[in-house]
Amino acid sequence: MNWKKKLISITALASFATFIIHIINKLIYFLATMDNLLSNTSGSYYNWKFGKIYYKKIGTGHPLLLLHDLDTYSSGHEWNKVLKDLSKTNTVYRVDLLGCGRSDKPNITYTNYLYVQLINDFIKQVIGEETDILATGESGAFAIAACHNNNLAIRKLILVNPPDIDKLAKIPDKRSKLFINILQLPVIGTFIYNLLTGRINTGKIFNEHYFYDSNLIEHDLLSTYYETAHMEAGSKYLFASLYGHYTTINLKHCLKTITNSIYFIIGSEKENIIETTDEYHSILPSIEIEKINEAKQLPQLEKPYEFMDKVRIFLEDEF
Repeated sequence: MNWKKKLISITALASFATFIIHIINKLIYFLATMDNLLSNTSGSYYNWKFGKIYYKKIGTGHPLLLLHDLDTYSSGHEWNKVLKDLSKTNTVYRVDLLGCGRSDKPNITYTNYLYVQLINDFIKQVIGEETDILATGESGAFAIAACHNNNLAIRKLILVNPPDIDKLAKIPDKRSKLFINILQLPVIGTFIYNLLTGRINTGKIFNEHYFYDSNLIEHDLLSTYYETAHMEAGSKYLFASLYGHYTTINLKHCLKTITNSIYFIIGSEKENIIETTDEYHSILPSIEIEKINEAKQLPQLEKPYEFMDKVRIFLEDEF
């Protein structure tokens, strides 16, 4: 009988602990989103086959599609400091990618091909004509792959701090698959996600990865990125796919086949960025590069005026 009592006690304790963790998760999401920093509903929604995609259309001129960096912290907010200037010369489409910001966050495996499909479908069904793309980080890889699939829909690419080609070649392994299985657990997985994307870690990623000068990091900016990562529990599914290497691609093959003009804007202080761009250059020597000094991953937020100077060079460059 003792073992039955112990089993009942353990089960009750586990159930109580799970309930407490569930309440903590709910509290984290409530506190993270109580300021409603992404509550602006002036944009529109594109009803895509895998979920609703939030976007904002502004300005007049040749179409320009803005793709933010791919992270659970990220959204179209990344372009806020340059959106008005870009709209003076272009019809700008700023999107929140699937799994990010105000777009849907379905429980699926997020892959490179998924985002390539999204880009091509959005251009065809929403923009409706040839467009330029301005993309940050890993989203630049999606833009390149989209050109590979349908280069007639895209005119030129401007990529901000393109991703490391070798890191993009990583594929899922046993360890990453185990991590994904744990993260997808309903309560415990959500709790682990909340720990990994807490407010402290949000500040850390800005200081170590996004910005060179920590004095330029605004409190509202940190809060917006933190809120974005906790708008709903579904954010963890993109997080799992990213860290499980499901969004990767063999970019060398794509680069060798496309004929679109490609331009890079890089932050001088981003780790290994020179080695990264050298590898791209060795595959496609026609790539043109502009550097922004004392900047890291997000020069459009850290140094928006210098960033716009570089973008204008490429947008006005006809071929």
